[in-house]
Amino acid sequence: MTINSPPARTLLCLMLILCAARAGADLRDEVQHHYADNDGVKIHYVSAGRGPLVVFIHGFPDFWYSWRHQMEALEDRFRVVAMDQRGYNRSDHPEGVEQYDMALLVADVAAVVRDAGAQRATIVGHDWGGAVAWQVAFRRPEIVERLVILNLPHPNGLARELAGNPEQRANSAYARRFQEGSADDPDIFFGGPMTAESLAGWVTDPAARSDYISAFQRSDFTAMLNYYKRNYPRLPPPSAGEEAVAANAPPRLTMPVLMFHGLADQALNSDALNNTWDWLDGDLTLVTVPGAGHFVQQDAADLVSRTLRWWLLARPPSG
Repeated sequence: MTINSPPARTLLCLMLILCAARAGADLRDEVQHHYADNDGVKIHYVSAGRGPLVVFIHGFPDFWYSWRHQMEALEDRFRVVAMDQRGYNRSDHPEGVEQYDMALLVADVAAVVRDAGAQRATIVGHDWGGAVAWQVAFRRPEIVERLVILNLPHPNGLARELAGNPEQRANSAYARRFQEGSADDPDIFFGGPMTAESLAGWVTDPAARSDYISAFQRSDFTAMLNYYKRNYPRLPPPSAGEEAVAANAPPRLTMPVLMFHGLADQALNSDALNNTWDWLDGDLTLVTVPGAGHFVQQDAADLVSRTLRWWLLARPPSG
C-alpha cells in the first residue's frame, strides 16, 4: 500500500490527528487526584502512568504542576506522582510554625508513598522539595530506591558555603527576611508584598501562569514562610568552614543520586556542589546546566526530562 492510496492517506491523517490531540492534551486532564493522610493532615497528590513509583516534591513558591514536563516524559514506564506540600494548593494548611517541622514534611512524603501502594520509590525534589527529599533519604532510607535533587545542594555543602562564602551569605539574605518577617509585610517578597500574582512572577510559561495564580490563591502564605522559620539553617559564624559541616553531618547515603543544578541560580551558589561525591557512598550523577536558573526543571525541561528518563531506566529498581 503506497502513501498515495486512499487507505494510506486516511490512516496517515488519523495518526496525525491522534498525535496532535495527544500533544495538545494537558496533563491536568490525565492525572488522578488523591489525598494521603498524615496524622490528620491531608496531602494532595496527582498520579499518572503505571510502573515503578516516582514521587515529585516541589519547592517555594510552587505546586505539583511544576513537574508536568517530567511526568509526561516518564508516565509510559513509571507511575509518576506529584504532591502539593502542606500549606500549598489543595493540601491542608495546618496553623503554627511547628506544623512545618522537617520531621512532619518527611512524614508527608512517606504517607504519599504508602497511599500510592508502594514500599519504596524514587524520590525527586526541587528547592524546599529537595531539602525534604534529602531528609527523607537520611531519615527513611528504607523507602528511597533512588534520589534525585534539583537546585538544592547537599546539606554539608550548603552549611559550608553559608559559613565561609560571602556570596552565598548575601544570596541567602532573603531567607533571613522570611525567617524574621510576616506574610503581611508589604515588602516581604523581594521588596514587594506576597500575593498570588507576585508569587507566580517567576513562571515564564504564559499558559501556566494562570494555573499558578489559582494554586497560590488556594495556598497559605504564612505556611510558606514557616518552612524557613522552622527549618532554614541559621547563619553560622563567618569562616566556620568545615566545622560547620562536621557539626551536623548527616548519614552517608548508599542509594544512587542524580543532581541537576541550573548555574544561573541566584539563590544557591554552585560552589556548594563541590565535594558532594565525598559525602555519598552510592554513585552520583551531577548535571550542571548553564543558562538555566533556579527552576531548572522548567528552564531546561527537555534536558532534565530526557536525562532523568535515561538515568532511571539505567538503574532499575532492586528486588
